[in-house]
Amino acid sequence: MNCFDQVPTPSFVVDEGLLKRNLELLQSIQQRTGCKILLAQKAFSMYRVYPLIGRYLAGTTASSLFEARLGREEMGGEVHIYSPAYREDEMDQIASICDHIVFNSPSQWMRFRNQIQASGRSISCGIRINPEYSEIETDLYNPCFTGSRMGTTLAHLDPAQMEGIEGLHFHTMCEQNSDTLARTIQVVDEKFGHLLQHMKWINFGGGHHITRSDYDVECLIRSITFMQEKYGLQVYLEPGEGVVLNTGFLVTSVLDTLQNGMDLAIVDTSAACHMPDVLEMPYRPPLLGSGDPDEYPYTYRLGGPTCLAGDIIGDYSFPHPLKPGDRLVFGDMALYTMVKTNTFNGVNLPSIVLQHEDGSFEIVKQFGYEDFKSRLS
Repeated sequence: MNCFDQVPTPSFVVDEGLLKRNLELLQSIQQRTGCKILLAQKAFSMYRVYPLIGRYLAGTTASSLFEARLGREEMGGEVHIYSPAYREDEMDQIASICDHIVFNSPSQWMRFRNQIQASGRSISCGIRINPEYSEIETDLYNPCFTGSRMGTTLAHLDPAQMEGIEGLHFHTMCEQNSDTLARTIQVVDEKFGHLLQHMKWINFGGGHHITRSDYDVECLIRSITFMQEKYGLQVYLEPGEGVVLNTGFLVTSVLDTLQNGMDLAIVDTSAACHMPDVLEMPYRPPLLGSGDPDEYPYTYRLGGPTCLAGDIIGDYSFPHPLKPGDRLVFGDMALYTMVKTNTFNGVNLPSIVLQHEDGSFEIVKQFGYEDFKSRLS
């Protein structure tokens, strides 16, 4: 961990070498199958590394106009977009930027079809389907739970409103292996095969943990080739986490320690401001050099500097007591971190740092008072 002494705290640090390792695996899948893999910017939008990512992947996918612009301006390649509903005053800009536009419902497609056709660009449009099948247990992350607004179910797909649609998109997964995808593909094939016969492409969405150590790549490839061989479709995947999994760190400093029924440590990183998924999911992020509570002699509850009582990162044990000035390094902090940060309580945002393959650090971005103030009025 000594190498992280060179960066200010708090800082997000993305390791270029680890990122390239993930990208090489994703590129190999594209080369073996002919599928196209896109970066889902909702998980990771550190555009300093977009030129690197663009050398390996086919482009980006966006959830908003701003993400679409970022992908077009900073990476190029294909730019895809999906939103549960589009704003009329943004559609002309979206049509000027995006190569694929996925609509949440046939009614949205019918509303914007003439506007898209009038753009003069060759835009391929699709519909997001809801297969009504998912293996996600938490509704917050499950696009197919009862009453979900994500996608259109088979019962509400009117063939009369599908004219001009060239592809189907589904997203039913979250941090899952390819066996889940294979079972989902079976459902999609059975329910929507009559529509796929008339399509040019299918998008498997995100949630694929392709770069995880236990991920079954061969099973993924079988799912891709199944759709290619049965329907002659171009297959797209749009992982976010899978691109940057285990490539980032969050470096923080201990500000103070105290005792209240247990040992406590306050750090200059906030769960509420800098890693909100810790509270939303919730989950306990990995911390280098630490253990589970009571695994090592000294157990601390780590909390942030905000006034929120629940701004708690988690309980960790250490071989030695913590003291002010000690540095702690959280792992797997590239995905859904920088894109979700906020300045609650006026807490400053972490710096953004790139660690190059030679071990050197480049401070890409630092924030200050004006970044906080300019958001408010």
